[in-house]
Amino acid sequence: MTLSVDGTGPPRFQLDNGLRRWFERNLGLWRSRRLYFFADEAPLQLDMLLRVERFAEANEGEARYRMSWWTEQGYDFFTHKPDMPRAGSMEASLCGHQLQRTSSFLANTPVCTRIRQVDEHQLSFATHQGELSVLEHIRLVDQDRFRARSIYTWRQGDLEVSEMHHEIRLEAAGVPLL
Repeated sequence: MTLSVDGTGPPRFQLDNGLRRWFERNLGLWRSRRLYFFADEAPLQLDMLLRVERFAEANEGEARYRMSWWTEQGYDFFTHKPDMPRAGSMEASLCGHQLQRTSSFLANTPVCTRIRQVDEHQLSFATHQGELSVLEHIRLVDQDRFRARSIYTWRQGDLEVSEMHHEIRLEAAGVPLL
């Protein structure tokens, strides 16, 4: 941590440039082909679109992003899992090795996620929110044309769902958000 520019303000985190570069490589529109494995149920498939955007202005040096997702094809997924959101968005700020999000994918409450950089192509995210613990791995593949995601969610220590996502980049990053 360092002090503000004039040395008198509150401490500010040094942003890890490797993490910022990794997030920049994820900007754009992705087609997400998903396979969900719920405890004691048949696997379910779901196709979604996911857009990752960057805000032009950062708060106190933190990189800021918006992630939006919506259903492309639902198969029978939402018949079996009506509580799962068909669409949504969240904003997130990268602060050191943490991602401060306005909400999680499953709850509309702010959440802090710890980030670990495995290598230049993969990050791991660990989130604890109430009785849920989520571990997510995202790997960029083939010069960032594809992403492989695996997500594991535990509720009170019992594995509730594991997910495998294969994502294909459809569009490059757009103009930063104002």
